[in-house]
Amino acid sequence: MQRLSVIGNISRDQTRYPDHRGDTQLGGAALHVALAATRAGARTAPVSVVGQDLADLPHHPALSAVDWTALLITAGPSASFVMHYDRDGRLIDLNACYGAASQLTDHALNLISPQRGDFYHVCCRRPLNVPAVLKALTDLDIAFSVDFFLSSATELIAKAAPWLPRASWIFANAEEYPLLDSALDTHVLPGVAVTDGPRPVRLLRHGRLLAEAAPPATAPVEVAGAGDTLTGTYLARLLCGDSVTKALHAAVAAASRHTTAPPLTLHRN
Repeated sequence: MQRLSVIGNISRDQTRYPDHRGDTQLGGAALHVALAATRAGARTAPVSVVGQDLADLPHHPALSAVDWTALLITAGPSASFVMHYDRDGRLIDLNACYGAASQLTDHALNLISPQRGDFYHVCCRRPLNVPAVLKALTDLDIAFSVDFFLSSATELIAKAAPWLPRASWIFANAEEYPLLDSALDTHVLPGVAVTDGPRPVRLLRHGRLLAEAAPPATAPVEVAGAGDTLTGTYLARLLCGDSVTKALHAAVAAASRHTTAPPLTLHRN
């Protein structure tokens, strides 16, 4: 089976909600995608850079099955994010300190060519130089998918647009999809997954509905990482040979479970 390499941040996160919910947890898109994909049966390697404060991450008991061979541990602090959500689980504010993640672009570019047999997922977030990474993947004819984060989506979708028609799948939420539609003709895109909170997730192929699946009714405890969990599960099930419809249903179920599970915290010996 082809390995899934996930280029993105791993971070210390704090989430805040109006009803005083929220927690300090391990996060970052690369972590959530990789963990979900590993649980769904794919060999998955986060391509990430962390500081010494997360040096024991590969020894975390919940993360032992993840392939950590593409993780770079360097001096200084890891990336950290404080995310504020409204009552409906929509991100309304983000405070970011990138720390060691400022080295992510160079680290990713150094790995892409030697590992060109992998399928790559690119978490299009600051501080990654998204055009440089997508150009490298395209020039080497490597299959890849992408997702975005609402706080930086306007900027990064526009910058990524020249390479998006080469993406096997693009993952966007209902607020990001209009940004995608304004940046390029979405009919040229071979695969787009559009999430919309508690409403059905839609798969689009060249602008036409391919499949959809509604999540079960839940009482979410934590929404951070739910979209990444859907992404990782979906990609993993495709790599394992599932149809897009079967993979979608597995992904929607996994994302729903994620919202009601306790957050992943830093393991201490």
